[in-house]
Amino acid sequence: MLIGVPKEIKNNEYRVGLTAASVREVVAHGHDVLIESQAGSGINNTDSDYEAVGATIAGTAAEVFDKADMIVKVKEPQAVERAMLRPGQILFTYLHLAPDPAQTRDLVESGAVCIAYETVTSPSGGLPLLAPMSEVAGRMSVQAGAHYLEKAQGGSGVLLGGVPGVAPGKVVIIGGGEVGRHAAAMAVGLGADVWVLDRSTEVLKRLWQQFGRSIKTVYSMRDTLEAHVLSADLVVGAVLIAGAAAPKLITAEMVRKMKPGSVLADVAIDQGGCFETSRPTTHAEPTYMVDEVIHYCVANMPGAVPHTSTYALNNATLPFVITLAEKGYRQALAEDAHLLAGLNVHEGHVTCREVAEALGYPYKSASEALGL
Repeated sequence: MLIGVPKEIKNNEYRVGLTAASVREVVAHGHDVLIESQAGSGINNTDSDYEAVGATIAGTAAEVFDKADMIVKVKEPQAVERAMLRPGQILFTYLHLAPDPAQTRDLVESGAVCIAYETVTSPSGGLPLLAPMSEVAGRMSVQAGAHYLEKAQGGSGVLLGGVPGVAPGKVVIIGGGEVGRHAAAMAVGLGADVWVLDRSTEVLKRLWQQFGRSIKTVYSMRDTLEAHVLSADLVVGAVLIAGAAAPKLITAEMVRKMKPGSVLADVAIDQGGCFETSRPTTHAEPTYMVDEVIHYCVANMPGAVPHTSTYALNNATLPFVITLAEKGYRQALAEDAHLLAGLNVHEGHVTCREVAEALGYPYKSASEALGL
């Protein structure tokens, strides 16, 4: 199979679909890789590095899309990229379709086979291709929040870790999954007063076992959510419903009541955000203010640390890339129900129930679409 890797073009996105080391593995399995020139520059993988492991360098993204059987990316294809997809071509990347009607429409009309990293499952019920970026984003949310609490950035001037004689800042994390767990680890490391809210008692028990009394766990209800959000210096939105739009847990009315100069970091923004006042931002313009509350809603947060993010992502995606190339997508999906869960759009049909329900498309199960 010919695997194509275009250079990412989303604002300040420096990750790449395959590292040179990953390309070496793919080539060793007998497949060809066509990679756009400078695609790996953000992680210091040069064209020469890719050529040395057997890749062919393409001068343009158009050449990659025109020739490749499968496109491997990081972020969702932008409009100009979606226009280059063709019927039957495999697209393997993050998609986050539920809050993105324009992308969904274009992918349906393209006739391509679109497999989303974020809905591939694992035998344990996890999301193995989303987890690496959730880990990075969770840690970055606290790092960013600490920065924007500085007075020069418009924040309240609170140091999250405090100092002897001065109380630490309060970090409230909504959701105790991968994002929440790693946000908690970073916040605990800074010495903050850390609270995690979740509606799963099992999740709260696991957090208690991991962190002990370094954090406080609270069962999330409207009353507890509002009370802790209003007293927080930093709130991290870490809620995920796989494939679906994120629920709006913090209302505009709650934001109006928050402390001036506090920070909201919405890690769920790829799925539409879990704050009513959230809208996607970029690394070029990462924040905006609503009612004196700073909103950090960067949609490709891990793109700011591309070296860590790309290698972590490739560790998870590479086996699936090789499987798809070795077996072809039909056999690969037929033999692996967890990879099959990643199929969101197939030759004009929406095959992810949550996306279909969110955007009003007829739903066709992945198994039905493949004739299984």
